[in-house]
Amino acid sequence: MTTTAQASTTPLTIPTPSLVLLIGASGSGKSTFARKHFLPTEVISSDTCRGLVSDDENSQDATADAFDVLHSIAAKRLKRGRLTVVDATNVQRDARAPLVRLAREYHVLPVAIVLNLPGRICRERNLARPDRTFGPHVIHRQTEALRQSLRDLSREGFRHVHVLSSPEEIDAATIVRQRLWVDRRDDHGPFDIIGDVHGCFDELQDLLDDLGYDVDAVTCDSGEVRYDVRPPAGRTAIFLGDLTDRGPNSVDVLKLVMDMVAAGHALCLPGNHDDKLLRKLQGRNVRVAHGLAGTLEQLDRESPAFRARVASFLDGLVSHYTLDDGKLVVAHAGLKEEYQGRASKAVRDFALYGDVTGESDDEGFPIRGDWAAGYRGAAMVVYGHSAVVAPEWLNNT
Repeated sequence: MTTTAQASTTPLTIPTPSLVLLIGASGSGKSTFARKHFLPTEVISSDTCRGLVSDDENSQDATADAFDVLHSIAAKRLKRGRLTVVDATNVQRDARAPLVRLAREYHVLPVAIVLNLPGRICRERNLARPDRTFGPHVIHRQTEALRQSLRDLSREGFRHVHVLSSPEEIDAATIVRQRLWVDRRDDHGPFDIIGDVHGCFDELQDLLDDLGYDVDAVTCDSGEVRYDVRPPAGRTAIFLGDLTDRGPNSVDVLKLVMDMVAAGHALCLPGNHDDKLLRKLQGRNVRVAHGLAGTLEQLDRESPAFRARVASFLDGLVSHYTLDDGKLVVAHAGLKEEYQGRASKAVRDFALYGDVTGESDDEGFPIRGDWAAGYRGAAMVVYGHSAVVAPEWLNNT
């Protein structure tokens, strides 16, 4: 997603955690911007790193060593899930690329804040600074490199791009820190965590009844059935995915879960079966197996509006949730500690499929590694995916 700030009143949304690159020519005000909006500990300055390795913040021959230090500090912060801001010119793709790779390695989103000021203003500001002795040609090269980069930042992997093009926009900018969708640490239980339903609607109704949920089917004027659910006081259901396939009534399972989520009585995560159904509904080529044919046949009897509602619902599901002050993590197939509270394709794939080895057994099912055997995280991880006779506890999972 790319967000470009055109007006001075537009807040800049920064997901947390994330890796934020300040991008701009020398004299564009990056360091002033960083001091205004971020904690000193959140900002890693290339000038400061030059000083650390050479005792001279303007020593250009120390640049390589300085960036080794900068990348090392950024890696340590991202590993710990801390918002990290890089204060450097970052106007060239070759300078940004290792930082984008670092964000991917630690499963955080890269963010660009571009201070796109005219070269004239940057030159005037540098002339007023006795420590800046390089000529105007340097500013010209930097501003040209920046402008050439603007159209490519999203393709480089930046999920949020904010462009500020005047001193007034920069002065008026505000930063809004937004938690990732997976971060629900403020949600506290009790939670009723329900594993793979797989189209078994009657059994799901029996389970909810045993847990104390009142479920009523209501027929709307349009003839569509909706479900009115009254949960026990203070309780929230969490569905761990794989709502569909194999069972006889995936449609009503979807209706019930979607209605519970819409009413705020439940959370829902995607399973690998739900992900495959979504891709099929989006018109993508998938192998119809493991019960998907039955689900598609059931959905074919429903209206196009309902199928569109299902696709929209499944498309909006996030990989996992961290809950209860970070003490509980829920995911369809489990989640390693380093993935918890993060956002990347690798995180989503693990949450959907588990620790797959790439091999299959004699029946065509994927062979999975035993990630829980090595789990040492502080958060309890509750997951589904593999059928077991009774809950099995291993290393707080």
